[in-house]
Amino acid sequence: ASRALMGANMQKQATPCVDPERPLVATGIEEKAAKNTGRVVLAQADGKITEVDANHIVVERSDPGRGEPKEDEYTLSTHERTNARTSFHQRPVVDLGEQVEAGDVLADTSSSDGGQMALGKNVKIAFMSWYGANYEDAIIISDRLVKRDTYTSVHIEEFDVNVRETKLGPEVTTHDIPNVSEEKLKNLDEDGIIRVGAEVEPGDILVGKITPKGETQLTPEERLLRSIFGDKARDVKDSSKRMEKGKRGRVVNVKVFDREEGADLDSGILKRVVVEVAQLRRLRVGDKLAGR
Repeated sequence: ASRALMGANMQKQATPCVDPERPLVATGIEEKAAKNTGRVVLAQADGKITEVDANHIVVERSDPGRGEPKEDEYTLSTHERTNARTSFHQRPVVDLGEQVEAGDVLADTSSSDGGQMALGKNVKIAFMSWYGANYEDAIIISDRLVKRDTYTSVHIEEFDVNVRETKLGPEVTTHDIPNVSEEKLKNLDEDGIIRVGAEVEPGDILVGKITPKGETQLTPEERLLRSIFGDKARDVKDSSKRMEKGKRGRVVNVKVFDREEGADLDSGILKRVVVEVAQLRRLRVGDKLAGR
């Protein structure tokens, strides 16, 4: 009983794979478990698929009753960040023009395949010793599992920046950042916020921001140059949010909370920008594997 409890807890820790597979050896409740989550998209009535893409599915009902809609639209979730920092994604499993019945699966989730619970992949395994390398709970895998992205997963990390009111004036998010090349600014919009879909690497700007700089923060050389040339660019300093070292990925979502638009922010904060970056992570030494 204790081992069964441990196994049940391990299932809750499962990280969704990029392409999950339903188990070849099943218990019979995989379909019920997947549908009971409420995340698998099911057809509400018999009908025909008239529209399908990554964002939505439209089903035209075959025999709509009085007062019922002629078609049903299902909105799909794309790369939503979970509490475990993994990606929740719904993908269509139907084709344009396909006939469906009430209760049929229209879209799978990142943890289901064909409407059945799919927490991992079907691979060939062997219970044997291997020159002591699999001592105790160690597991040896083929490098093909890594090269073929068998257990690769998507993780989403948040990077946030606060725009504050300072004693010298408000901070500003902007595309016009002093002493930064156009190449570094190509993925920013006019407000200095990176666009969705951009590939980012360490050091890339996520949110361009400038902060007022007072006379006390200027060096004597800067004061002299400003008095001679009147360089206003030296009145501000670059305080942009940049991608951290060792991290890279693709921007999948950007959220902007502005006090002027009614957002409830802490005192002194004018705006908050949250950038979500998705990263593919391959299986590596130290990761946990478990069988069913």
